[in-house]
Amino acid sequence: MTDRGPGDDPDGVAGGEVDPVTLEVLRNRLEGIAEEMGTVLVRGAYSPNIKERKDCSAALFDADGRMVAQAEHIPVHLGAMPAAVDAVRERDPAPGDAYVLNDPFAGGTHLPDVTIVSPVAPEGRIVGFAATRAHHADVGGSAPGSMPAGATEVYQEGIRLPPVALRAAGEVVEDVRDLFLTNVRNPEERRADLRAQLAANDRGEERVGELLAERGRDRLSTAFDAVIDYSRERVERELAAVPDGTYRASDAMEGDGVTDGPAGDADVPVAVELTVDGSAVTVDFAGTADQVPGNVNAPLAVTKSAVYFVVRAVTDPEIPPNHGCYEPITVHAPEGSLLNPRPPAAVVGGNVETSQRVADVTLSAFREALPGELPADGQGTMNNLVVGGRGADGYTYYETVGGGFGGRPGRDGMDGVQVGMTNTLNTPVESIETEYPLRVERYALRPDSGGDGEHRGGLGLERAVTVETDAVVSLLTERRRRAPAGVADGADGATGENRIDGDAVPPKCTREVSAGTTVAVLTPGGGGYGDPAARDPEARRRDWADGKAGDGPDANPDDG
Repeated sequence: MTDRGPGDDPDGVAGGEVDPVTLEVLRNRLEGIAEEMGTVLVRGAYSPNIKERKDCSAALFDADGRMVAQAEHIPVHLGAMPAAVDAVRERDPAPGDAYVLNDPFAGGTHLPDVTIVSPVAPEGRIVGFAATRAHHADVGGSAPGSMPAGATEVYQEGIRLPPVALRAAGEVVEDVRDLFLTNVRNPEERRADLRAQLAANDRGEERVGELLAERGRDRLSTAFDAVIDYSRERVERELAAVPDGTYRASDAMEGDGVTDGPAGDADVPVAVELTVDGSAVTVDFAGTADQVPGNVNAPLAVTKSAVYFVVRAVTDPEIPPNHGCYEPITVHAPEGSLLNPRPPAAVVGGNVETSQRVADVTLSAFREALPGELPADGQGTMNNLVVGGRGADGYTYYETVGGGFGGRPGRDGMDGVQVGMTNTLNTPVESIETEYPLRVERYALRPDSGGDGEHRGGLGLERAVTVETDAVVSLLTERRRRAPAGVADGADGATGENRIDGDAVPPKCTREVSAGTTVAVLTPGGGGYGDPAARDPEARRRDWADGKAGDGPDANPDDG
């Protein structure tokens, strides 16, 4: 860094370098812009899935398509969003344009996640891109909610949009918008959500324009480089502290919703080989199953996103999330495999469920490298619940239900939280019963669902909903047969359950139900950490007093 006296460089940028104070200011400004974009999107949306659950993400990219800042929203969205920006850049967008896409094989993840990418060109010349991704509650397809458990082709999951201009030279392309809205349920809600995404992107351009006016184009470009370099260098230092070597782990998906065996035991293997070499890591999924007929195939962008999430969690989550975090990471998945399928594979479950298993096995491999430092398995599923009505007056309720976080070195796991690749809120009971013909019968923690250990796994949840009209129910879930694993002699967490009118149903299914039917989702608990015999007796008393454990002598040392 060049030595300069006070006032020599009021912008803190000189000779292609940025001083530490200016770097921190600019980094926070850029992250603040991304957060503000997300706020505009949430406040402008109509669907409860976005305005209540915040199932959306926002990010800023430079002119070369490198992510420079993101809002801390949904992990599976953000790690995959650079592929969407790359796909749009290939279309040679101009200032005033905005491209919409959801094609999993052209920059998307799964069809309900609709992405809008627009050039940031406040002075008429592109300096970057603004991008928002939001899970729309319906994008057409064979079942309300666009998440049919039995889908065998992407065409059954909804309308598929390659990158196409939704706005050109500042004007909405009505033909494109109307084509989309004609193929979805609840088109007015979809219209409003698209409008909210456009507004969020516009806010990003406005705020970058203010920064550009203050700093100038060259200084802004230098700042982008500096922020990215800073994150890359920090991740490299963290990885350099991980022992070199090759580490392996494996697990399995609980069927694909189509070819599950008579006993419900047609597992789909997911295997990883993780090699740490100095300040770089290579993650290879060569041992994973080929792509399957059902919808749990995960596009490569989703696979990469899960790996990026784990590396961030294992290194230092405080490192600014941007392109620099990804540069030391190489991900391999064979083409035609579960984690890099060829079209027209069905993929809607890959984004929401297979991504979780990729995160689990990658974390397990890192546990081999860093014994005693990482938590036990969390619930490992998003517990996707979709309820929708058919016809002109149809509706679509979509929810992912929280569960148990794994026990950790020195701490219990958290109860009833989103784990891994999702980061959404729950939909408040009042919102569900106001917006939809549904009645919430029960929403509570599941006692005894967390794995026992020196540090207990977090508890799962129970969400039970009664439909007041004839409806279609779709469930895409995992960890119903294979429990979240405990670590260091900790016990496994409880498996989850799905029930329709009290009867157990498979992890992945779509059912037509009549008015008065109750659907219950009981989510898994987290695995325990450490020998249960080492648990503090006072902690056991608290578990019993708080209703987190049963009332036997093992839960309450004062009994028996």
